[in-house]
Amino acid sequence: MTAGPASANDPIETIRAALRPHGLFLRGTVNFSEGEPAPGLTSGRAAACVLLIGNIGGSIWEPFARWRGDAADAGGMDPLDNWSKQAILPVAESTGATAYFPSDPPWQPFQQWAMRAEGLKPSPLGILIHSRYGLWHGYRGALGFDRAMPATGEVATGHACNACAQKPCVAACPAQALVSGLFDVRRCRTHLKCEVRACDCLASGCRSRDVCPVGQDYRYPAGQLRFHMAALRL
Repeated sequence: MTAGPASANDPIETIRAALRPHGLFLRGTVNFSEGEPAPGLTSGRAAACVLLIGNIGGSIWEPFARWRGDAADAGGMDPLDNWSKQAILPVAESTGATAYFPSDPPWQPFQQWAMRAEGLKPSPLGILIHSRYGLWHGYRGALGFDRAMPATGEVATGHACNACAQKPCVAACPAQALVSGLFDVRRCRTHLKCEVRACDCLASGCRSRDVCPVGQDYRYPAGQLRFHMAALRL
């Protein structure tokens, strides 16, 4: 995970060190131009920068599973969102940043930020595909600052799907949720609610995601695959 130079006065290395035990990484930087739409800070001003935070491969699974096992309420109704907040909010407080989360209104344009910061493009599944990590990554939050920050994360090279002539992800979906060229969430969830038809997807993860040839070294562990599929089924 490459990054631009950080001076002794910026919080980049402090943030990285605080996120590391949780399996979280700084995934990219978006510096906003003057007058450009930007999220608000707790101070009431508009942010000058956001730093994206997320997982690479199954990096968060062991810390999350350990936390969930220790939590008296097993993490609540949205355990991954709750865990993400417990991991990221202290970092925001210690660095004077404002924290944003994909699960919380006002909804922030995380995918647009990721495409801008890391050069990612949408895959047929709707998940942004990275030239190295493939579909095995995600965003758990972001930090907003009142000043510009150095580049963080690793910028993707090209659009991996353009070089994939066969598109095995489309044919692999047993729910035919990708045949229209867009991911049909309703078709997917209808399939997952049928115990007999969905057993393979629920046990082993999304078939379409699994057959993508990009980033196979970053494939999620079995427990994480089952967790995400169970959440999509709801």
